Amino acid sequence: MTLTINPVQPFTPMANPPPEPLRQWQCTIPMETTKRASGTRAPSKRLVKHSREGHSNKRSLSRLSKRWREYHGSGDWEGLLNPLDEGLRGEIMRYGSFVEAAYQGFDSDTSSPNYAKCRYSRNSILEQAGVDGSGYRVTKNLHATSSIPMPHWMGHIGVQSSWIGYVAVCEDKNEISRLGRRDIVISLRGTSTCSEWLENLRGTLTSCPFNDLNDVKGQEEDSMVESGVLSLYTSSTSVCSSLQQSLKDEILRLVHKYNDEPLSVTITGHSLGASLAILAAYDIKTTIKHALHLSVISFGGPRVGNRSFRHNLELQGTKILRIVNSDDLITKVPGLLVEDRDDMAQGKKARVAHLPRWIQKHVKDNQWVYANIGHELRLSSRASLKLNSIDVATCHDLKTYLHLVNGFELNLPIQAPTQ
Repeated sequence: MTLTINPVQPFTPMANPPPEPLRQWQCTIPMETTKRASGTRAPSKRLVKHSREGHSNKRSLSRLSKRWREYHGSGDWEGLLNPLDEGLRGEIMRYGSFVEAAYQGFDSDTSSPNYAKCRYSRNSILEQAGVDGSGYRVTKNLHATSSIPMPHWMGHIGVQSSWIGYVAVCEDKNEISRLGRRDIVISLRGTSTCSEWLENLRGTLTSCPFNDLNDVKGQEEDSMVESGVLSLYTSSTSVCSSLQQSLKDEILRLVHKYNDEPLSVTITGHSLGASLAILAAYDIKTTIKHALHLSVISFGGPRVGNRSFRHNLELQGTKILRIVNSDDLITKVPGLLVEDRDDMAQGKKARVAHLPRWIQKHVKDNQWVYANIGHELRLSSRASLKLNSIDVATCHDLKTYLHLVNGFELNLPIQAPTQ
């Protein structure tokens, strides 16, 4: 795979839309449909609407308000993933629409004077991106900054800070009643700028600077995270606060504002945004001492930390559900195949499977030993008859992920591969 230093646009969808509209979320999704006569592709839009008609839907909505903690990991999603629970599927699709809004809001036109900024005003992001009627209001725009200096000749294309997502809070009383609590959502898009791509290449592990001292006592190895992701999370400029500081300030403000009612924080993201979501979850849970339910629902995320980092996440009670496409190469990097989860429980040292010991030592010494984090809902592009292609871009596309989750519920020929 060749990586060029050109501004990278968000992946264009390569899948035909599912045959039936979804029932529990609302989002305008641009889809590419194939014209068989000419062989060209023309963009079209479909509006996926939330339907509250019928007794079955009423039961589903009532079940959500009572079971939202289960859907957000209170029981580690036991019994909900295979087969996929309908209520959980609705939640996954709903948060996927918030990530889609982050992509829609990003100005990826390199000829635009507003390149790498948000295309819409804060109050109109969700409406303009097709997630109107969600009951949420955007309260904060979020920016990520790279620590890699870009050459002046690149001009505005070499921007160091770029709009990467938003914080939104549910304010509609009917929606709060349906959800069973007031929900704060943090939505983060994937890689789109040159500086972000360069940070992605910094795949070695580095010490996590915001560990909880109570979590790291007695650990044989340091809690470590990917260097590039940490840089994008913590870096700032004289005119742009770090993503870390912006997030913590806004979440703390909202938690204090709504501390007298049931409250959840849900962080969702795709690709780079999925990695940042896990890092942000750990940081927020570590620094904000408040009894709030915090969970992550991510799509197509690469590896982000080692097994000590994973262990600390589990100790603090952060719940992470990773939606993974088995055919998506991005979910298999950085690092090599790493140790099984049971190894740490049995006190075994970190190991890289199927490699000679000298290579394992070299990989570990150079900080390349990663661990998979959280619980997985694993699907496969190859099991879908509705996808036109299974190339790298298609398999990683957010719309492919949403199609696969939707197809799972609709009883299409999509299923998680057995391993």
